[in-house]
Formats: sequence, C-alpha cells, structure tokens
Amino acid sequence: MPTDPQHALQPRDFVGYGPHPPFVVWPGGIKLAVNLVLNYEEGSEYNWLDDGRNDNWGEYNLTSSPPVRDLGTETHFEYGSRAGVWRLARLFDRYDIPVTFSACAVALERNPPLVEWMKSRRHDLMGHGLRWIDYTTMERGEEERHLREAIALYEKLLGKRPLGWNCRSLPSVNTRDLLVEEGGFLYHSDPCNDDLPYFLDHRGAEILVVPYSKTLNDSRYLVAPGYSNPRDFAEDCRSAIDYMLGEADETGGRMLTIGIHARWMGQPNRASGLREVIEHVQNSDGAAFMRREDIARFWLASHARFEQRG
Repeated sequence: MPTDPQHALQPRDFVGYGPHPPFVVWPGGIKLAVNLVLNYEEGSEYNWLDDGRNDNWGEYNLTSSPPVRDLGTETHFEYGSRAGVWRLARLFDRYDIPVTFSACAVALERNPPLVEWMKSRRHDLMGHGLRWIDYTTMERGEEERHLREAIALYEKLLGKRPLGWNCRSLPSVNTRDLLVEEGGFLYHSDPCNDDLPYFLDHRGAEILVVPYSKTLNDSRYLVAPGYSNPRDFAEDCRSAIDYMLGEADETGGRMLTIGIHARWMGQPNRASGLREVIEHVQNSDGAAFMRREDIARFWLASHARFEQRG
C-alpha cells in the first residue's frame, strides 16, 4: 500500500462512469458540446529578464537553451500578442462563436487592448495561473501566493474572477487543495481523463471537474508525431467531431475540447485550419460551440436527472 499521503488525498480512478455513463442532451438538443479554448500565455512565460532562463515553447520546442537571452523565442511569443491573437479574435467575431479564454493573469496585464476587447465580448475566462510557469515543484506557500495574486489581477483587469482553473500542463500535488481552500470556483479543469464532466470528493469537498484534453491541440505542430500542416489539424478535429456525433444516439451527448494558442494558431496558415473546423461544427447537425462556464453550470443544474443506459 502506498505510504505517500498524496495517494490518500488524490487517489487515482481508473473506472469513472464505466459502461453506463449519463445519457446527456445539451441545451437546445445538442449532442456534442465543442469547447474551443484559447490558451493565452504571451508575456507570462519564462524569460531571461524575469527569470534568468528562457522558455522552450516558442515556434520551436527546444530541448535546451543557451545560457544567454533568447531573443528568437521571446519574439515568437510576442507574435501571439501582437498579431496572432487579433487574427483569432477576428475569426471568432466573424463566425460569432463563444470561446473560453484560458489566460495567464500577467499575460493579460501586458496587453491592455486585448483586455478591453475581452470585456466587450461574451467569451468566458478560465484561470491559467499568474504566469505560464511550472507549478509541479513549487513550494505550497509560493503556489498559494501565485493563486491569490492571479485572482486579484483578473478582478482588477476584467472586473471579474475566473470560475474555473487550468495550470500549465502539470498541476502540483497541492493545486487541487489550494483551489478548494480558496473557494469561489465552479469547476476544475486540470484532469484530462474523461469526455464528460464529473464530480469528485476532495477532503469532504465536492468538486466539479470539466476535463481538459491535449489531444486536439495546436501544440502538436511542435511535437512528433504531430501536425505538419493545417489540413492535419482540421482533419483530426473533424474526425473526432463526426465520430462523437455518430455514437451520440447510443451513448448520449459528449463534450469535446479543442485547445489553441495565439502564437501558434494565430499564424495565417494555421488559422485557415481552425476556420475549417469552425465551419464544420456550424454545418454539423447536433454540434455547437459552448463556453466552459456554460457547460459547468448546465452540469451542476441538470446532472441529477440524466439517465444511465447500456
């Protein structure tokens, strides 16, 4: 039996809903809720001036970085805030779709025009950390300080706090505990282990998990095997959308997360692939874009009456 106290605090669950998941019909009879998440991190990443080190997730996923300031990677990130995010914003406006902004607080602080644009739109906010840095090995007290500073900064910039949370790729063993202690969250999105929201018990507190996914994610332009061109991304998304719609009469509705980033998907060639995906969703009977906040609120209000079939 494991002796690590974190095993008792966050036990693993390999079963979930099992063979009898809830049979879900989303608002308006929708079978597939597609949540498009724009991860906005530009300006909050590791950088030489703030941290004495460089980030490695610019346009190239570098395995190592020289011990000097990396202006190339810095300017790749700047492309996302200067040009990429506005190309995506125009795309969202043109097709009138709701999007979830998973934005780091410091990144928003460094782009006031984007903050003003967000305040005038109906997109929702998911907390993505004070900065886009690694929380896995951070001391608990330091992570708690980051969480509180982030929430305060979101409120200052946008006039509201995030109702959900999603760290940079890897939460720490303390993250869930800190979110419960802080309170004020509708949902948690660090887990990537289901196609549907679910509840878990954390030290006597019930948490709604709205799972994230890294499967349909533009980071695959930088990793192998991944996307070599926009058609790969579009076809990957279309395959998932069509498959889930095809099985919905048997399984009930499902949720699909598509994750994008301003510095990558905001490039014109890749934005063309996202445009194809948006049009495919809008032309697919039974599929629709939903904000993460709306998915969470619907689940909280409706989960008790979902049937279980199978």
